[in-house]
Amino acid sequence: MKNIREYMYAEERLTLSEFAFLTENTRGREKPIPPCLIRTEFGRDRDRITHSKSFRRLMHKTQVFLGPEDDHYRTRMSHTLEVTQIARTISRALRLNEMLTEAIALGHDLGHTPFGHAGERVLQRCYSPDFSHYKQSLRVVEKLENDGEGLNLTWEVRDGIVNHTGKNLASTLEGVVVKFADRIAYINHDIDDAERAKILRPEDIPKELRDVLGNSSTERIASMVSSVVNASEGRNQITMEDYVLDATNKLREFMFQNVYTNPIAKGEEAKVDIMLEKLYEHFVKHPEEMGPEYKKHLENEGVERIVCDYIAGMTDRYALAKYKDIFLPKMWK
Repeated sequence: MKNIREYMYAEERLTLSEFAFLTENTRGREKPIPPCLIRTEFGRDRDRITHSKSFRRLMHKTQVFLGPEDDHYRTRMSHTLEVTQIARTISRALRLNEMLTEAIALGHDLGHTPFGHAGERVLQRCYSPDFSHYKQSLRVVEKLENDGEGLNLTWEVRDGIVNHTGKNLASTLEGVVVKFADRIAYINHDIDDAERAKILRPEDIPKELRDVLGNSSTERIASMVSSVVNASEGRNQITMEDYVLDATNKLREFMFQNVYTNPIAKGEEAKVDIMLEKLYEHFVKHPEEMGPEYKKHLENEGVERIVCDYIAGMTDRYALAKYKDIFLPKMWK
């Protein structure tokens, strides 16, 4: 069979920016595997992520609104796909390694808890203040997936996943692109969902921000993406034009004040806290009730660590079903 992989590596050398990460320079995997003739290493990582159980579970995990009945609200899966689309657009425009960008974007939220950041806060309280969804995403791909063997991804993809948020920057420009794409995506799709929920009206967004960024999600995303490309082109740095960055940060603050802490949108989160805390306490006392892929790690890592993994891996509906099964009385048949 023709070695298509080598053709793609040669094409990268000819077409990508001098600041792009070339796939042939990867630090590789913790467990070396024979190369694939028709895919680059980052293409293989992308495929491993999209075929994983953790990726499929994202479709039933909350983005902002808990278990909405309307089919058009975002889930953690649709968020991930929107981040990937935005990140690929930026990488393509800057002639960066689009395949590396795509793999990082698809894997960036694999460790997110059920019920969004409400679940993250419960595990920070019950397990460790150091718990975070991005560290858990790294743990998922390194240890938890594939029956405890992990996905054995390349170093660059794992680095991008764990550094997609927070103060640290990824070691590649492609990883930093995902960090910007994540923020661009969630600010805008959360506005769209908040308008659908009648929590926000388009005119509620301050006029000075609309004047800079635009009046719709389409206009705002185009403004932000174009600004990243304009500010980063020809530079060994991913950034955004100052005036657009300032407006974007102020729009994010506006969302925290008006949506992310809105008592209507977040009215059910107190119940989530109680439910997940009770589940955590129950499985710490009864670890034998967890699945076999979790139980086999108990001796080496301790009950609390593995129960945290179990809870973090749950979908919203699975957590609800477990709570109902354990704590609510069953009707006599």
